[in-house]
Amino acid sequence: TWGEQIDPAKVWQEYPRPQMVRKKWQNLNGLWEYAVVAKDAVKPTAFTGNILVPFPLESALSGVGHLLEPKEALWYRRTVTIAGAGAKAGQRVLLHFEGVDWDATVWVNGKEVGNNQGMHTWWNCDITEALAGGTQAEIVLKVLDPTEAGNQPLGKQKFKPNGCFYTRASGIWQTVWTEVVPAQHITALIAEQVASLDGVEVTVQATGGDKQTVTVTMSDKGIAVAKASGKAGERLKLTVANPKLWSPDSPHLYDLSATLDGGDTVTGYTAVRWCDKRKDAQGINRLFLNGKELFHFGPLDQGWWPDGLITPPSDEAMVYDLKYLKSIGCNMLRKHIKVEPARYYYACDKLGLLVWQDFPSGESNRNEAARINFKRESATIIEQLRGFPCIVMWVVFNEGWGQFDTKGTQAITAWTKETDPRRLVCNASGWTDQKCGDIIDAHAYPGPRMPAIEADRIAVLGEFGGLGLQVKDHLWQPDSWGYQSFGNAADLEKRYLQLVVAMRPLIARGLAAAVYTQTTDVEGEVNGWLTYDRKIIKIPTAALAAMNARLYLPTVPPTTLVATADDQRIKPALWRWTTTKPTDGWEKPGFNDTAWAEGPAGFGTAGTSGAIIGTEWKTDDIWLRRSFTYDGKAIKNPALYLCHDDAAEIFINGQLVASAGGSIGSYITLPIQNEKFSLTKGANILSVHCHQDKGGQYIDVGLIDNPE
Repeated sequence: TWGEQIDPAKVWQEYPRPQMVRKKWQNLNGLWEYAVVAKDAVKPTAFTGNILVPFPLESALSGVGHLLEPKEALWYRRTVTIAGAGAKAGQRVLLHFEGVDWDATVWVNGKEVGNNQGMHTWWNCDITEALAGGTQAEIVLKVLDPTEAGNQPLGKQKFKPNGCFYTRASGIWQTVWTEVVPAQHITALIAEQVASLDGVEVTVQATGGDKQTVTVTMSDKGIAVAKASGKAGERLKLTVANPKLWSPDSPHLYDLSATLDGGDTVTGYTAVRWCDKRKDAQGINRLFLNGKELFHFGPLDQGWWPDGLITPPSDEAMVYDLKYLKSIGCNMLRKHIKVEPARYYYACDKLGLLVWQDFPSGESNRNEAARINFKRESATIIEQLRGFPCIVMWVVFNEGWGQFDTKGTQAITAWTKETDPRRLVCNASGWTDQKCGDIIDAHAYPGPRMPAIEADRIAVLGEFGGLGLQVKDHLWQPDSWGYQSFGNAADLEKRYLQLVVAMRPLIARGLAAAVYTQTTDVEGEVNGWLTYDRKIIKIPTAALAAMNARLYLPTVPPTTLVATADDQRIKPALWRWTTTKPTDGWEKPGFNDTAWAEGPAGFGTAGTSGAIIGTEWKTDDIWLRRSFTYDGKAIKNPALYLCHDDAAEIFINGQLVASAGGSIGSYITLPIQNEKFSLTKGANILSVHCHQDKGGQYIDVGLIDNPE
């Protein structure tokens, strides 16, 4: 809808950096000339036509739609009159680029003024000398973007989009603008949160370094609440009496202004909040905000658009997605392997959406050059985004994508924490955890599941769901897919409710957050809450909000009757086990199992998903027996807590109480399936037969009284 309404003369007109605003600036978005030529060719003498900036070359909204090849270069040209240039001696003219993918070189009036490598970082050039005291500027930009053939972080771009990878995007993809500043001027205004929750710490960077004196004022609705002065580059504490704390339910923002001796002034904003890791009453690590436990729930957010690709068609369109997430009860989102425009995080700050920010990964970080680029761009991302209150976590790697090796991942996780100690750090979201950082993260489709509770890290579900629904006339391609597909919206809604219900006992056991895949359909994926064009809401907003609201209700931890290896707070007892088929009656009380081996749970082979190995099991079948004592107290909702790979049959006191087929690769709560089930006060027998079909193998079973 927004792309259909675009006026090329008025595209993306909003001030691009809300955290450091000057009143006088000039927007250079709009129609530029472009040409695509051989990579090593000199500046073209004739340009092909017009391209609409800031949309990438490959997008429909650019007006071009050309797939840039590694052997090609993309050139831009535009001649503009710089407002305010040359009006006052000593002033400097800065040309800003909020995002160019990937390697950009800039000339103004034939003079080279700068180069930058980095898709997800903003940068500028001082073009004062190139203007030579005038106001006319011929701006020429050369862009190289080898995508997968290069060594740069590129996120989800692919030469050949497939699965969960999408169409590549090259060139300018965020706002281009200029501003005229004093010779001595502020270059950054960064406000950071403090654990004491009594204000913020502000750093003002300026030309001239610490020789400059700055004054920073923090205000609330025009009334100053804190003020501090010091040297540029110094961290200044602004203490606020009785501060209004920022949270998803009350996203209060304070205004900031910073003045440099000599007159340069910028304005911005900040918030008072603190997100950290603490233990709850049961001794389990949880996410806390402002000293209170808070379950994080929201989507995996890709940030892709059918007409603009990585560039939203407008600020209004971008904010629509975020407002929709609030309307369905989300308090967070995981920004997936992409960095958005600064205004995106500004909108999250205003709306009250916590952000887990992924570092964009390279194709494989397969060589030293790629690793250097990854770390350099990640360092710049931290520096540029560290002032946004909404961002509470850095996610270094997604699964194994771009991971160096165990020591390399551990080193860069430690470096991230050292670089920004005020935020939590996840070393890897899903599958390839390297046992470091603040978070242990599982992925499960459709799930849900949770990783094992640990003494020092928070257990989260970094991806789950992926429930797919194709909506006719709203598909990017006919062979679209979801992790689990449905033929109609009613079945989709029913299955979604089942996921929410299944999440409740996991939260009670210690799950601190869950990330649903995903906000919208994207190209060939149809597992979004919204269609790719944002025109169809698949599950009614009110119904979805009501279901999601269940995730924030108080939970009661289950009572453990028989512990598993997954429950780190309770030492699992020993099982009797055999891989030789036993005689009839093996599952019943009184069976003589003294000839069987004895070992701790779980049973299986290392590397099997979800496996916590206590005893190695490598044959096709295994039979297990374990005695436990029941005290006779009333049980409200007995259930099994298990992880199996593959099929399992579970017996209690000789009665078959549940069968579980296939592989789940995670611990789940499974209701007792036998209405005649009963326990005997005193000694009872839990017996299990598991058959390995193919791939990995694993079995671990416990018994709980689940109040949910």
